[in-house]
Amino acid sequence: MASLVYNNAMLLMGTAGLDLTEGQDDIRVALVMTNTTADTEEEIALMNGFATLDQMDGANYARKTLASQAIAIDTSNDRVEFDHEDLTWTALGNGTRAIQGMLYLKHVTNDTDSIPLFFSEFTSSQNPGGSDFTVTIDAQGALQLTQG
Repeated sequence: MASLVYNNAMLLMGTAGLDLTEGQDDIRVALVMTNTTADTEEEIALMNGFATLDQMDGANYARKTLASQAIAIDTSNDRVEFDHEDLTWTALGNGTRAIQGMLYLKHVTNDTDSIPLFFSEFTSSQNPGGSDFTVTIDAQGALQLTQG
């Protein structure tokens, strides 16, 4: 579940400027390491605006494009849930630091026009060590939007 939703992403969600389902927007995930400021800079509007992105630098790493995206209403918990398929990076090598979490973004062309959406922190930092690195998305979704 998301640890932080960026202010600009909330604006896009509130003005129909973001399609989280498999539609017009290209939603991707970046793994970030423990020196990232992505977990604290909620006012950042573009990917190149982070003081320190600290994106994963291990062997075989690349940002992942999401698939099987879905939005559902959970009426018993009064929220909307965003879900997608689990993610696997094959034979992912260790980076210079451990992986702290995942940064979701709306990819446009490059980091000068791509928009950070939300950050999801792992319960503990991870070192893949050359093994397949799989992130299992919670049954209740990667992002839950609730009434304030």
